[in-house]
Amino acid sequence: MSFTIAIIGRPNVGKSTLFNRLVGQKLALVDDLPGVTRDRREGDAKLGDLAFTIIDTAGLDEGAKGSLTARMQEQTETAIAQADALFFVIDARVGLTPTDRAFADFARRANKPVLLVANKSEGKHGDAGAMEAFALGLGDPIQISAEHGEGMGELYDALSSLMPEPPEEEEAEDEEELSEEEAARRPIRVAIVGRPNAGKSTLINHLLGEERLLTSPEAGTTRDSIAVEINWKGRDFRVFDTAGLRRRSRIEEKLEKLSVADALRAVRFAEVVVLMMDAQHRFEEQDLRIADLIEREGRAVVLAVNKWDLMESRGGGAISNLRRDADHWLPQVKGVPIVAVSGLMGEGIDRLMQAIQDAYAVWNRRVPTSALNRWFEQAVQANPPPAVSGRRLKLNYITQTKARPPSFVLFCSRADAVPQAYLRYLTNSMRDAFELPGTPVRITLREKANPFAHKRKRPS
Repeated sequence: MSFTIAIIGRPNVGKSTLFNRLVGQKLALVDDLPGVTRDRREGDAKLGDLAFTIIDTAGLDEGAKGSLTARMQEQTETAIAQADALFFVIDARVGLTPTDRAFADFARRANKPVLLVANKSEGKHGDAGAMEAFALGLGDPIQISAEHGEGMGELYDALSSLMPEPPEEEEAEDEEELSEEEAARRPIRVAIVGRPNAGKSTLINHLLGEERLLTSPEAGTTRDSIAVEINWKGRDFRVFDTAGLRRRSRIEEKLEKLSVADALRAVRFAEVVVLMMDAQHRFEEQDLRIADLIEREGRAVVLAVNKWDLMESRGGGAISNLRRDADHWLPQVKGVPIVAVSGLMGEGIDRLMQAIQDAYAVWNRRVPTSALNRWFEQAVQANPPPAVSGRRLKLNYITQTKARPPSFVLFCSRADAVPQAYLRYLTNSMRDAFELPGTPVRITLREKANPFAHKRKRPS
């Protein structure tokens, strides 16, 4: 059973920096601005030979009931309830503040083991603040610098006394014996992206059946890309909620740039990307840019038109219009699955999750070489490639090199002369013939070596 630790403290004491240090990656956003972290984020941490789950939380702060600050505090309280122990972090350079004293009482009432961590203790300036921390009555402060990695040995010693004995080494053998069938059942990685305030967090909360992620009518509530585990009808998913993506020209603040970069990393890590659009403002320019980004990254795509419950016309004709609009505006992923949903009301969730699984299956599809070349011969006979500069293009054969996404190599005589329009014809024909709707399809051109090339040049 894993040991879980929640990092708590007032805003801007370095909780996210410590989280990143322990997980060994820059997963949590870090900035000098207080209150960067809003949702709680979990990660697999290691400190020496100690392995545990770490939870980064929003800074403890007071706010009016129902406000965003109050709901951030509720997220922190949930993390404390889940944890086996707490890291209570203070800023050693600032010293104790009234807020630190108030929340030290809060940590004591949790009835969990608490390690008092005096962060930013590098140099001489941190000593005085660390000494003040004795007054909190939470034990001896552990002086560290999360940014520079100082004091990790002392933190290891204190933590090792709290953690249970490690289990017998059985897991390594299980991993070696993992069958292909079991590997195929591993969680599907899904990123949900879209413009700000499209309803991404609301949808994930409905899937989870709890208020796991902060939501607000105000755009830009989500900052970090938060991963949550979901089991839907026996299939496991790892779903990433991401910050809203605005046009680059409108992004001015450094923090929003960090949030967007985090969202783009989630897209690259994902296997299926759900592009969420507002039903009342769908297929806007930014939606098309995001779809183009997903296609360039080679990820399977599903379109989710959210807030469908607000639409006056919701019959079969409206769905047909969505299909027609999707094929018109997104020809590069022709046939992409499109689902009308309401994250708030839970409408269309079953269809969306099925569409994700279907898109994942298509993304992993391999086409037999014999069937591929039968199709290729028929496609070229039905529509031969155009002659370029009076010379005929010779297309020899095609083979699939990999899946995820389906990628093919086409051997031909003059690769640089094949028109892009003809490649689009082959791509769309292939989609229809082998049922590859929506997923990116890659066709790379490669020239066959000409055995007579050396005889073309006559000696002068």
